[in-house]
Amino acid sequence: MFFDRPRDDFRGFFYLRKYMLDFQITPLNRDLSAALRNKIDQKTKPLGALGELESIAHQIGLIQSTLSPKILSPHLVVFAADHGIAAEGVSPYPQAVTAQMVHNFAAGGAAINVYANLNGWQLSIVDAGVNAEFDDVPNLISAKVAKGTKNMLCQAAMTETECKQAILAGAEIVRSLVKEGCNTFAFGEMGIANTSSASCLMSIFGGFPLEVCVGRGTGLDDAGLERKKQLLLQVLQRHALDASDDPLRILASVGGFEIAMMVGAMLTAAENKCLIVLDGFITTAALICAKAINMNIQDYCVFAHCSGEHGHRKLLEHLHAKPLLDLGLRLGEGTGAALALPLLQAAVNFLNEMASFESAGVSQKC
Repeated sequence: MFFDRPRDDFRGFFYLRKYMLDFQITPLNRDLSAALRNKIDQKTKPLGALGELESIAHQIGLIQSTLSPKILSPHLVVFAADHGIAAEGVSPYPQAVTAQMVHNFAAGGAAINVYANLNGWQLSIVDAGVNAEFDDVPNLISAKVAKGTKNMLCQAAMTETECKQAILAGAEIVRSLVKEGCNTFAFGEMGIANTSSASCLMSIFGGFPLEVCVGRGTGLDDAGLERKKQLLLQVLQRHALDASDDPLRILASVGGFEIAMMVGAMLTAAENKCLIVLDGFITTAALICAKAINMNIQDYCVFAHCSGEHGHRKLLEHLHAKPLLDLGLRLGEGTGAALALPLLQAAVNFLNEMASFESAGVSQKC
């Protein structure tokens, strides 16, 4: 799978592409828009009666440039990495949990395994930069850039070279899956302290005050939350970045390897005219990075749910995005995205299989 080389080795491929970060993402071709809307409206139902499912069917039809869109080989990729800022106590969990959860994913014991199996997602787990070795873990894609980022309180989380390497690794993973027939992607993440990176990215790219962005993550108490806010304020003051800066520099300064790989994965999925199913706070933070690189990417995105993490609702509002679900989830891993696949399938199935007024011999509204 993926390359002729072993499936568990993605390190080194980026030298072949030597930092080519030019993603060609075109705006949606809307030539079929009227025909899609007419097909939707002619189904045996009142106009607009299927609500957001109609909007999704229309969007997927535009993405695929067809009146009969399909969800093919849907694939959910979970990227895992560690963060140096974890040393400052911004999470109540130790950094070792990242590696422990990778083992849990590989063993099939996590929530994302349950929901991927339930809803028909193919699932891949990627070591983007976990502070551990996984020589004994089967079916794990190794794309490790380093054993975790540096502490962004003290220095840039990554070098720009490391950031580019991560972006290109995510791009190549998606490119390989597209060649295997996948046209629908979701992305998940695992990384102790990665809500800290996501909060900083949201603040910088979205222009939000930091307190709007920072939440409890994996369950900080009030004192821990206040300390996290103060530490991240110091991070932003140290790096002195704003949305006008080079997106790569921003991502390298306060991002994470798993976030950078998701950026590359999302950009490549859109470049190949695939549907992208956004999960929660971390993945949406990756999207705003990707959007700063190519603004057309959001045309290809469906937003699975609104997370219970503090900043996510504001971030969705900033993007004018309508989440499909609002269940108070804040687990990450791609769990919200995994739950959304039946709704996407329902959208394309009604478009393809539901009778029209004419074919069913049903009278339309007078």
